Amino acid sequence: MSRTQSPRTQSPQAKVEDSARRLSNVVTAKDDSTSSKVKSAEMRPLQLLAPARDADTAIVAIDHGADAVYMGAPSHGARAAAANSIEDIHRACQYAHRYAACVYVTVNTIIYDDELDDVRRMVWDLYHAGVDALIVQDMSLLRMDLPPIALHASTQCDIRTPQKARFLARAGFGQIVLPRELSLDDIRRYAEEVPRGTSLEAFVHGALCVCYSGDCRASLVAGGRSANRGCCAQMCRLPYDLVDAEGDVLVHGRHLLSLRDFNQADRLEALLDAGASSLKIEGRLKDIPYVKNVTAYYNSLLNDICERHPERYQRRAVGKVHLNFKPDVAKSFNRGFTHYFFDGRDAAKRMSSPDTPKSIGEPLGKVKSVRGNSIIVDTKKDVANGDGIIFFNHKGSLSGFRANSVSGKAITPFEKVTVAPGTMLYRNFDKVFNDTLVDGKSAVRSIDVAIRCWKVDGGIATEITDERGTNAVVRHDIDLQPAKSDQQEARLKVFSKLGSTPYHLRSLILGDTADVFIPASTLTTIRRDAVEALVRATKLRHHYDFRRQENKDATYTSATLTYADNVANHLARQFYADHGVKHIEEAMETCNNPKTGDILMTTRFCLRREYGRCLRTPEGQKWQSDLMLTSGNISMSVEFDCRNCQMLLRHM
Repeated sequence: MSRTQSPRTQSPQAKVEDSARRLSNVVTAKDDSTSSKVKSAEMRPLQLLAPARDADTAIVAIDHGADAVYMGAPSHGARAAAANSIEDIHRACQYAHRYAACVYVTVNTIIYDDELDDVRRMVWDLYHAGVDALIVQDMSLLRMDLPPIALHASTQCDIRTPQKARFLARAGFGQIVLPRELSLDDIRRYAEEVPRGTSLEAFVHGALCVCYSGDCRASLVAGGRSANRGCCAQMCRLPYDLVDAEGDVLVHGRHLLSLRDFNQADRLEALLDAGASSLKIEGRLKDIPYVKNVTAYYNSLLNDICERHPERYQRRAVGKVHLNFKPDVAKSFNRGFTHYFFDGRDAAKRMSSPDTPKSIGEPLGKVKSVRGNSIIVDTKKDVANGDGIIFFNHKGSLSGFRANSVSGKAITPFEKVTVAPGTMLYRNFDKVFNDTLVDGKSAVRSIDVAIRCWKVDGGIATEITDERGTNAVVRHDIDLQPAKSDQQEARLKVFSKLGSTPYHLRSLILGDTADVFIPASTLTTIRRDAVEALVRATKLRHHYDFRRQENKDATYTSATLTYADNVANHLARQFYADHGVKHIEEAMETCNNPKTGDILMTTRFCLRREYGRCLRTPEGQKWQSDLMLTSGNISMSVEFDCRNCQMLLRHM
C-alpha cells in the first residue's frame, strides 16, 4: 500500500482542491503512468542509502546521487551526536521528495518506560514532517499509538539469523537491515526466508563495528556509556594487550579489535543478485566532503549496473547527477578496506587495522631518500602543498606531516621530520581533492522534462512532463497573434531557463502554436506556472509506504530473552509476550548490575584466525586457551566459541 498524502495532515483530494484554489490557471496535475518506465515482474527498484548528520548533508547526498538518506531523530538515535530538529528533518524531506528520494530517521536505541510518551509524540511529529520511514530497534514502537509510518528493522536488532529476519518482517517491518557479518550465501538465505515484498538493506561502505550490532555492552560496563543508547565510547578502537593465563603478553599495545573499513564496491552486482535492494553507506557522523565523494562513487557504480541490466534494475529516485570531480573513496577517511566475511570465512584476510584506528587514506609511495629537509618519494601521484601525509615510524607508531612545498617528487614538510628511506607513505588528506568538494558546487542533479504547447479557446495550454511521467497542465488566456518569424528558438530560450529548479529541458514541442507570437514576459509566466504545477504534482505523487500489518500469529525465535536482547520497557515486554516469549530478562542498561562472565561483545571476527592461531591448527596451540584483553583499567576475558566460529568477550 502507499499513501500519496502530502502534507500528511491533508487528504489527497483536499490537497488537489487547495492547489486549484492557489493557482487558478491549473487545468490538471496527473500521474500519467503510461508515460513512465514499465516495470516487469522481475524489475526491482534499487536504492543507494547515504548518511546525513544534518539537513545540509542530506541535501548534498541527494545532489550526489542518493536515492534515500538516513538521519537522526531529535532523540533516541544510535548516534546521539547526530540528532536533528523536526524543522531540519522537514527541510530534508522537502528537498529529497523533489527527486522521489526518501528520508529515513533513526529511532534505534532502547527506550525506557518514562520515555515512551515522548517518543510517541516525536514519531507523530516526524510523520507530519514528511519522513518516509523509521529505523528502529525497540519493539515498544509496535505497541504504541502511532501513525501508519513504515518501520525498518535496524541492524541494532541483532538480526543474526534468517529466521529472526522472517519474524521481524511478519511483525510489521517492511525493510530489514542486515548484519555486516553476512556472507553472500548468508544473504541469499535471508532473501529466501523473508516474505515476498520485504526489502533487504545491506551495508556496502564505511566503518565496521567488531561486535554484532546491538550486542555490545563493553562501553556501558567500562564507562557507563551505552552503545544501545547512542553513546558508544568506541571500545573497539582502543589499544589492547593480549595476555595469557600466566600473565605473559602475547601481543602488546595493538588495536586488536579495530577493523578496517567496509568496501563492497566490486561486489555490488553479486550483492544485488543475492537479494539486497537497498545499499547503505555507513557514516552519520561523517562530514560533507566524505558524503559527497562516497555517495557519488557508489552512484556511478549503481548506474552502470542499471544500464547493463535495464530489464532487472531501476533506480528508485529520479534525476541525473553531473559531477565536476572524479570520485575516489581512497581519498576519504578510511582505515584500509576489507570485504569482511562477504566471500566466506576462509577467504577473509586481514580484517583488522591493528596499527591505528585513524584514517590511513591512500598509499603514496616509499621514501627513496632524504635530502636536508626534503623527502624524496617514489610515487606516480601528484602531491600538493597542504597535503596530509602519514607513516609508521621505527617504533610502529603513527606519525605525519603537512606538505609545505612540493617540487617534483621532493616534499618538504612544515617542520623537520625523521623518516627512514624505504618507509611507506600514505596520504590521508588530499588538499586539491578536498577543496573541490568544499568550495563551490561539486554536483548538480537535474530531472529531464518535456514541454508541449497547444491552442485552446482563448489562449494556450502547456503540458510539462518529467522523466517518470508525472505531468501538469496549465492554461493561460492570451490574445494570439500571427508570428512574423519562426518561434522555436525564442520559445526554447525562455523555456530552457530552469536554473533554480531541479529541472532540465529535454524537448519542446510547439504543435499548432508554432505560428503564433507570444511575448517573452508571457512565456516566462507560463514557464513559472508550469514548473510550480509540476512541483505540486510531484508532491502528490510521492510514494509513502504504510507500516505493514502485524501478524499476531508469528512466534518469536526463542521462548526466552536475556539481557542481551535489550528489553527495557513494559511495551517491549508486551510485544514479545504476545509472540510467545515466556521469560524476559531486563536489559543490562536498566538493571545496571553486570556480573562476572556476562558477555560484553559477541564477534564473528576472531583474534586467533586473524593472527594465524586458530585452535583447529597446530599454530593455535602456541596460545593458551585462557586469554585476556587489557587496556588501562579495562579487562575482558576472551572465549573462543569454535562450534559457531565466533569470539566472546566477557566481563571480569
